[in-house]
Amino acid sequence: MTENAPRPVLTDLEAGEELFRRAYAVDRDRLVRYAGASGDFNPIHYNDRVAEETGLPGVIAHGMLTMGLAGSAVVDWAGDPGAVTEYGVRFTRPVAVPDPDGAEIEVVGKVGAVDLAAESVRVDLTVTCVGVTVLAKAQAVVTL
Repeated sequence: MTENAPRPVLTDLEAGEELFRRAYAVDRDRLVRYAGASGDFNPIHYNDRVAEETGLPGVIAHGMLTMGLAGSAVVDWAGDPGAVTEYGVRFTRPVAVPDPDGAEIEVVGKVGAVDLAAESVRVDLTVTCVGVTVLAKAQAVVTL
């Protein structure tokens, strides 16, 4: 959502309606910055040899980074971080981050349900990387 864009109006929303579609680039530089911010320096997030020795396809993104990117798409749409009152996901697949090209995470948000009495909308998220779902049961409740 841009700075001057109007906030969503609850009564304008219908179940199944697509609200937003966002793509996020994830490269090794982003992993390093996230590791520094989060304190998660597990070598599977920066060392291909270690990642492969544990059975991974190579370096993978931090799960919480993936979750955070999906959550930021909801916040951008809502226009107010305080409007997001619930958020949860299930981690299903790792996001492989090859060097040097990186990966792209796509987040699509749709109206799952509108609750007029609670003045809220459940936003169902589809979060994928190269067409494969990486977060399941990803949902946020937004009060409008």
